[in-house]
Amino acid sequence: MTTDLTHGARPGVPTLDEVAVLAGVSRATVSRVVNESPRVSPEARVAVQAAIEQLRYVPNRAARSLVTRRTDTIALVLSEPNSQVFSDPFFASIVHGVSAALAETDLTLVLLTARDAREQRKIARYARQGHVDGVVLMSLHSEDLLPDMLSEAAVPLVLCGRPYDGREVAYVDADNRGGARVATEHLLGLGRRRVAALTGPMDMIAGVDRYAGWVQALADAGREPDPALVAHGDFTEAGGEAAMARLLDQAPDLDAVFVASDPMAVGALRALRAAGRRVPEDVAVVGFDDAAVATTCDPPLTTVAQPLDRMTTELVDLLRARIDGEAGPTESRTCPTRLVRRASA
Repeated sequence: MTTDLTHGARPGVPTLDEVAVLAGVSRATVSRVVNESPRVSPEARVAVQAAIEQLRYVPNRAARSLVTRRTDTIALVLSEPNSQVFSDPFFASIVHGVSAALAETDLTLVLLTARDAREQRKIARYARQGHVDGVVLMSLHSEDLLPDMLSEAAVPLVLCGRPYDGREVAYVDADNRGGARVATEHLLGLGRRRVAALTGPMDMIAGVDRYAGWVQALADAGREPDPALVAHGDFTEAGGEAAMARLLDQAPDLDAVFVASDPMAVGALRALRAAGRRVPEDVAVVGFDDAAVATTCDPPLTTVAQPLDRMTTELVDLLRARIDGEAGPTESRTCPTRLVRRASA
């Protein structure tokens, strides 16, 4: 039995039957080619593809999905408020990179935001009902419900970032801990004695790992972390400014600071300027992300670059492999980071 891929065709729009006549094959053969069935000879496949191109035939996607059980759609889900999703350069880079990685495929990207448990349940229901073939989850917090809900529903899933609780799940991440360690080592190598840390949210694995890299670098240098040299931020510019002000109150003698994101580092530079501290003469600053703002702030920011192009390509490749059953549910890939030196440290 073949599925009619021309149901509802409009007058003047090429049909499956017209493709079959031009290719000199049966209607069923055209349907198999369109649905990527292996039960077609190479000669027939070439003839059908040539006829499709000549007629500019476009299959009925709804009917095709009945045969393949695919929607050719993947969802990128961000667990953040809309305001932060569209203002944070990291999120924008990930969305752009995933879109670029899909450009040469037949897959369509759907962007969804999940601000609370209610929206997470709604997205899980949407995915379980078969509206998408797979999901990329990013910016997860420790209390997020989606990883469990999607895994239980057997929805192909890849996380952007190592799972917070260490669960066995497919993911792609940057070497956040290693990057933070190298950044802190750079500050120590400059001869700075009081190296502070402005962390990200500690309910997110990126915040935890970047803080751990700072601790590791101090330990390797024979130094004990001083709680007065730590302030927690939220990966936003305003949060970085407020956290830097707290750091200056707690430890006025600090002479360097590792900041866990570039937007926070921009806020930290503003707080340092307001306090009359020169960068890098009085306080050296290193950020994380190598966002575009790192080159335009004053002074330009020394920072840790993440290979976002590689990460987004890996995310798409791994998710497609999961959808096709060619990758294990726990396969993971960690991409290296590198220090980019500019004027702030």
